[in-house]
Amino acid sequence: MDYIGENLLPGKLGNFFIILSLVASLMATVAYFLSTKKTIANEENKWIKLAKIAFLTEVFSVLAVFGILFYIISNHLFEYKYAWQHSSLSLEAKYLLACFWEGQEGSFLLWSVWHCVLGLIIIKKAKSWEAPVMTVVSFAQFCLATMIAGIYIFGHKVGSNPFVLLRNEMEAPIFLKPDYLSFIKDGNDLNPLLQNYWMVIHPPVLFLGFASVIIPFAYAIAGLYTKRYKEWIKPALPWALFSAAVLGGGLMMGAMWAYESLTFGGYWAWDPVENASLVPWLILVSGIHTMLIYQSTGRSLRSTFLFTLLSFLLILYSTFLTRSGILGDSSVHAFTDLGMNFQLLLFLLLFVIPATVLLIYHFRKIPHIAREEEASSREFWMFIGSLVLLISAVSIIIMTSIPVVNKIAGFFAGQNKTLFKPLAIGENSEHSYNQIQIFVAISIGVLTGFTQYLKYKKTGIKYFLKKAGWPILVSLLIGGLVLFFGDMNYDKQGAGFLILICIAIVCSGYAILANLSYVWIGLKGNLKSSGASVAHAGFGLMLLGILISSSKKEILSINTTGISAPMGEGSTEKPGENLTLLKGAKTSMDNYWVTYETDSAHPRKPLWYYKIEFEEKNGEEKFTLTPNTFVNYKGVEGLMSNPDAKHYWNHDVFTYITSLPDPAKNKDSSQYEVKQIKKGDTVLYTGGSFTLQRLVTKNEVQAAGLQAGDIASIATIKVFSKNNAAYTAEPILISRNNQAYLLPDTVNEERLIFQLRNVEGEKIEVGIKQSNAIVEYVTLKVYKFPFINLLWIGTFITVVGFLMSMVRRIKIGGMKMAEQNTILK
Repeated sequence: MDYIGENLLPGKLGNFFIILSLVASLMATVAYFLSTKKTIANEENKWIKLAKIAFLTEVFSVLAVFGILFYIISNHLFEYKYAWQHSSLSLEAKYLLACFWEGQEGSFLLWSVWHCVLGLIIIKKAKSWEAPVMTVVSFAQFCLATMIAGIYIFGHKVGSNPFVLLRNEMEAPIFLKPDYLSFIKDGNDLNPLLQNYWMVIHPPVLFLGFASVIIPFAYAIAGLYTKRYKEWIKPALPWALFSAAVLGGGLMMGAMWAYESLTFGGYWAWDPVENASLVPWLILVSGIHTMLIYQSTGRSLRSTFLFTLLSFLLILYSTFLTRSGILGDSSVHAFTDLGMNFQLLLFLLLFVIPATVLLIYHFRKIPHIAREEEASSREFWMFIGSLVLLISAVSIIIMTSIPVVNKIAGFFAGQNKTLFKPLAIGENSEHSYNQIQIFVAISIGVLTGFTQYLKYKKTGIKYFLKKAGWPILVSLLIGGLVLFFGDMNYDKQGAGFLILICIAIVCSGYAILANLSYVWIGLKGNLKSSGASVAHAGFGLMLLGILISSSKKEILSINTTGISAPMGEGSTEKPGENLTLLKGAKTSMDNYWVTYETDSAHPRKPLWYYKIEFEEKNGEEKFTLTPNTFVNYKGVEGLMSNPDAKHYWNHDVFTYITSLPDPAKNKDSSQYEVKQIKKGDTVLYTGGSFTLQRLVTKNEVQAAGLQAGDIASIATIKVFSKNNAAYTAEPILISRNNQAYLLPDTVNEERLIFQLRNVEGEKIEVGIKQSNAIVEYVTLKVYKFPFINLLWIGTFITVVGFLMSMVRRIKIGGMKMAEQNTILK
């Protein structure tokens, strides 16, 4: 059958370049590996030349696939499943890139693009390390290419192809028609939670971090394979610092996305996907510190190999966790299962097994100093810090891997459920993590503070106290003042945990002050050499921001009105912590008067924006927040809300929608009840009473829709509710050319509608209707996050510190290379 309107050329080209990248990456892997066998590895080496040609071909192919897929998405070619599944005609152009990496295929491709960029740099700069390092990178590229191949080998599907046609993947009657595209009016759209500018920025940075971790890993593998156990650290260290900066920055961009898009009231929820990305960073930072130990003392080389290898292997493990579907019930970030579990596991094992074998085989050959370090030496405490980060990472990954353990144990238990009871973290999973990591925060705060004041190999006590004594005393003084005047009253987990938080705050402050002081005390103001101190101070600032913003977080939206709106099935929101605002009614909330002013709708999708005005009760400031929410979108019943926040230097006011009137149930089925009353008469209704106070007839009334010559009768009706509140309604009856027009008035708070139907002298005929359809309200959750900007500023400073260290290490390496060339000449 010939289908009408299909544009098949992009898909054919895309499939061609996928196969080409698959073949080219395999060829580059083989050629680079064979070149490592040569005794002289230079530009004349035929295998190196072939490998470079193959890798450049692969780069071109991957970039071509990327460009073609984006063309399909941006032009809304819905004959392709990927475009239909992840985009829509109503999607703003600024989110089209987010569509690209919403799916697994696009995110694998993004990862591969970064490998191409990094590989080109290695080819340009790595010199004698090019062949063994690029063997590893090219093999990783081959594995990633299989993930998007979508080919069948011996009846088994390998990968998921982004260029498959919708009609080949779905069964529906329309696909039996040659003009089926005329029936597809729009795509499935991007997940509403991903329609945020951070999702355009965060994934590319995060995947650059993921991709870059392979470079120090590849250097470690190359060091083992070529038996150059010592030399690999010098070229690997700048890459490790780069990876730590980018991966850490990407993680915190994800935290900012969660803060601005999700509604759990924070930026980090110990979600399994968050954890799986954090753990490799912790191990990588441990490895950076042991690299520095080795370069200064010759110690910790074995540990450096271990940490460097583990960092990338844990990247692959996190890939398995997030893409296998195994976390589907426990994470909002995980990808859906595409049936690639075996392939993902094989991807992991293809790196784990060779790396483990190489490390075990060469372990005893790796140079090692048997004598223990002095407890007063810098390297001793740096290694202790690396172990603390390792303990943190191990505890996080064990708790995160509980779904994996349950799956494996459940498989072996089979139908006999008595053999195994599924493991669980506990009802309060957040505290389960926090009660361990609070000790990590304390330890890291102290270690990053005093370790730099120590000398390598041995430090005298007088020297240490002279240099480090006053930062300790000043930190204790400032920390004590902060705790005394800061009203630390976090009591959710008891007094013991509050004490630990207070200690951690003091230690974080010490880390900041001690590291900033070291720039002048230890480095004599040499900012170019202060990358480590800057990174440590930034990390201390991050810890301080996390501790204060989390422990001092306040809920402002305490329900003082008594109105309890339905939160929806499965909601974990507590009605007492959510305030319902009736449209137009000024309501008290903590130190603010809050008013639900108006709302507006997206022109092409069920996305509603709510204008909420906040006014300080002292009258000093007024501001407006506009949280939005998708209502019953794409088969998802209920709300998908995006928060909004007002940012101050010392706190944020953060709000999101938790409840709205159900449009399906908010239909008016009640009838008007007609009453004849005169001035002063009082009538009862189910919620109270109302009285006709005044009746006025005017020839000219300033109101919308009235014309010259209209005669308007206005009834002023006073409503008294059972809770002693009073309201006023003024229905209008217009007489125009002997015809009557009714302008009802509504008392939203009491769900009352009044119609002035007829006027006879002093008597009126009024229609009253009590309706549950007329109430317009929003229910809000509002938080106050104190000093949360410390977290974001600390993140930026930490990343800058890593990059400063990277630049310094590159310069040092360049100077040593120049010295060696001079000696050779």
